[in-house]
Amino acid sequence: MTATIAPPRPQAGAEPPPPSEPRSLPRWAWALVVIGVWIVVWALTKGTDTLEIPVRVHTEVQQQLTDFRDSVLASRDTNPLIQFTYSLGGWFTDVVDWAQRMISIPDFPRPVPQIGWLGVTAIATWIGLAVAGWRIALLVGASFVSFGLFGYWSDSMDLLIVTFVAVVFSVLIGMPLAVWLGTSRRPWVVSMINTLLDIFQTMPTFVYLLPIVLFFGIGASAAVVCTLIYALPPIIRVAGHGIRNVSPTTIEATDAAGQTSFQRLRKVQLPMARKTIVVGLNQTIMAALSMATIAAYVDGPGLGKPVLSALFKNDVGGAFVPGMLIVVMAVMLDRTTTAASEASERAARGQVDLRLRRIVLAVTAVGALVAVWASRTYISLAEFPETSWGPTLAGWVDDFTEWFTDTFRGATDWFKNLISDYLLNPLQSLIAESPWYVTATAILLLAFVFGRARALLPTVICLAGLRYFGLWHDSMITLTMTLVGTLLVMILAVVFGVWMARRASVDLMLRPVLDAGQTIPPFVYLIPMLALFGPTRFTAIVAGVVYAAPVAIKLVADGVRGVSPTTLEASRSTGATTWQEITKVQLPMSRSSLVLAANQGLLYVLAMAVIGGMVGAGALGYDVVLGFSRSEEWGKGAAAGISIVLIGIMVDRICRAAAHDEAVTHDATRRPRWRAALGG
Repeated sequence: MTATIAPPRPQAGAEPPPPSEPRSLPRWAWALVVIGVWIVVWALTKGTDTLEIPVRVHTEVQQQLTDFRDSVLASRDTNPLIQFTYSLGGWFTDVVDWAQRMISIPDFPRPVPQIGWLGVTAIATWIGLAVAGWRIALLVGASFVSFGLFGYWSDSMDLLIVTFVAVVFSVLIGMPLAVWLGTSRRPWVVSMINTLLDIFQTMPTFVYLLPIVLFFGIGASAAVVCTLIYALPPIIRVAGHGIRNVSPTTIEATDAAGQTSFQRLRKVQLPMARKTIVVGLNQTIMAALSMATIAAYVDGPGLGKPVLSALFKNDVGGAFVPGMLIVVMAVMLDRTTTAASEASERAARGQVDLRLRRIVLAVTAVGALVAVWASRTYISLAEFPETSWGPTLAGWVDDFTEWFTDTFRGATDWFKNLISDYLLNPLQSLIAESPWYVTATAILLLAFVFGRARALLPTVICLAGLRYFGLWHDSMITLTMTLVGTLLVMILAVVFGVWMARRASVDLMLRPVLDAGQTIPPFVYLIPMLALFGPTRFTAIVAGVVYAAPVAIKLVADGVRGVSPTTLEASRSTGATTWQEITKVQLPMSRSSLVLAANQGLLYVLAMAVIGGMVGAGALGYDVVLGFSRSEEWGKGAAAGISIVLIGIMVDRICRAAAHDEAVTHDATRRPRWRAALGG
């Protein structure tokens, strides 16, 4: 008979030991296992079944897309849908043309616009004063004067016209949808709208252009329509979020008072969500300005035209001046909408002397009308006088660029070669030179490791789509460049995000820079990168990194800052060093923010894929640009655009699933793991 030893009884008042957790490999370890097996298979099979096709060779699907385009163009006079879209595009063209003749181009037989530069500047300055105050009025006035001083008055006004027309229709279409999203009690409605918005916001900007040109032609019509579509999602999503998140207690009070749904919306939900709605409007304006700039590629009017022309000629100085004015316009519009929201809140709280404000506005309105009259009467006040500011600044930029590249060519080449030789080329060889079925299997396994079952179905659908459209090899090269760019973005995001979160002075210094960086359209980022690295794929990657870094850094900073001070104090009481506190407490506890930053960073980098195709990025970006340039390549360009969207959706869904799984895991295990990590 075997004796049994009873376990010792716990002493009175002692806490029972925590239940043991089943040990399992962390997700990063499983990912390394998958990658390790993938490398072994790649070493044995590389270069086979990569599905690489020559540039000018088309698959059957790509040829069918070209035939579809030809059939659409052939049926313009008989197809009711095409007739409607072209009629709508013609109406947009007429609106833009009327506005141009009013403020930017001669209205023949009048040799100048109906309202000259002085009148336009005076009206814009008065509007800035009326909606946001004298500081914004000065900013607006100085911005408009700079457009003329640097020699781009007409192009600047054209860009503002396209942006304004697109924003007006975005609000007219988007606000009813935002109300529907914010007030609907049907889950399927919310899910449907959010899914459509996810798809639209995942699409890189250039992808909009191919179908828009097909159905609306080129010129102002295509510029307005593609800008309108691209600018719609922010106002719908943000305004709908604000309406939906009005306090339930307030809603219950309105129901108890017997208000109808329309009364509740007009008197309670919209006023209480006003600040959030203005944020959505701000994001819509920024998106519209960004897209209106890119629309220069389809002959859209505006400052994008001289930027695009200079980029094609590798004229850094010629691209810098209009690019700088785009930034000036972006900052002006961003600051004006933000300040307008703050001014309306101050007025609502009674912090503004309304009588004095009306007097000031009335007096300045008279001055603005006088300026309009003068600009219509005197030619010298209607047409901005020629100056040498623009060419002079372009020359200085060219001289500085030549000096900088000659001086630091060794450093820039070293950095480019370091990333290319030790990161980009090996990763591209693994992803693009493995047999397509090996890469597809590895991606599916990694999707399951990071996103579990939630990520599998969208990954399967997107991979099948990439295989179907016949650009698998180019898609894998684009995916490689995107992953490398995202890795560099996350390195910057973690370093600067943690620094900002732990030092208020650093946050105060960097946040305005990051805010300004988010207002710059992606086109503009190519200019300095082209000067530093020349027309190569690395130029596109670095431009994407600089474009994506601001949003990722801010997300990481906000996530790290959100870690509970109590938790930090507890870790410090255990004797944790600064490095341990960052790596074992703050970063692990802000993991969901890191996942979101990686998701957004990757989508921003991917958005530069096609734009980078104009400066030597190759792969899908080049295919899309080729589809624009040659009519016989339209099908291949369309397939490349769809493939970019599929890559974006696939990665977005994997990141979302990973973030959801991380949140569920965190909620299920409340005990702070950092104690065990620190030995406490």
